[in-house]
Amino acid sequence: MRTDRPRPLRVVLAEDSVLLREGLIGLLSRCGHDVVAAVGDAPALLAAVEEHVPDIVLTDVRMPPGLQDEGLHAAVRLREKRPTLPVLVLSQYVQRTYASELLDSGDGSGVGYLLKDRIGQVADFVAALCEVAAGGTVVDPEVVRQLLRRNRDPLNRLTAREREVLGLIAEGKSNGAIARELVVSEAAIGKHISSILTKLDLPPADETHRRVLAVLAYLRA
Repeated sequence: MRTDRPRPLRVVLAEDSVLLREGLIGLLSRCGHDVVAAVGDAPALLAAVEEHVPDIVLTDVRMPPGLQDEGLHAAVRLREKRPTLPVLVLSQYVQRTYASELLDSGDGSGVGYLLKDRIGQVADFVAALCEVAAGGTVVDPEVVRQLLRRNRDPLNRLTAREREVLGLIAEGKSNGAIARELVVSEAAIGKHISSILTKLDLPPADETHRRVLAVLAYLRA
C-alpha cells in the first residue's frame, strides 16, 4: 500500500453502532481526514452521499432497517449511479458473496472489503482507506487466505508463486512491499506480475487497470 502522507479525504461514514461510529470519526479525524457525514442506516447513507459528494464512502454491510446487507446494497446502488465512487465496506465476518458483489459494482476500481477487526490495526486500516480512495482495490487478507484454499479456474494456470503474488496484490500491496515480504527482488515480482497478466488473458490496458482486472479474476474464480 502507499506509504507517503495521504491527502485529507472527505468521508461519508455509515455504521449503525454508535460506539464504533464515534470511534471511527475520532480515528479518521486524528489522521487528518474529514468525516462530512456519519449516519446509522442505509437510506441516510444514500442521502448523505447525494448531499456531500465525498471522496470515499466507508460503510458497514449490515445496517438498519433490516440488519441484513442494506449497507452493501446501498454501496452498490451508489456505484451504479457513480461508477468511480470509492467505497470501502466493513464486515463482521468473511462473506465471499459480499466481496464479489461489491467488486462487480461500478468500473471495478476504488473498492475495498475489510473485516472490522482490521480497524484496530490503525496504520493498515487508514492506508487501505487511502488506497481505495486513490482508485485501488483492497481485500481483507483473511478473505484472500480462504480463497487460496479453493481450487479455482481460471487461476489453475498460475504457479504456486504466481498465486501467492496475486494474493498479495489483492491485499493492496505494491510491488516493493511484495518483494520485501517474499524476500526477492522487485524485478522478480515484476516478471511474476507480467506472467500473471498474460496467463489470465487480460486485455491491453495500463498496468494499474490490468492489476485491478487480475484481482477481480482472482476473487470471482
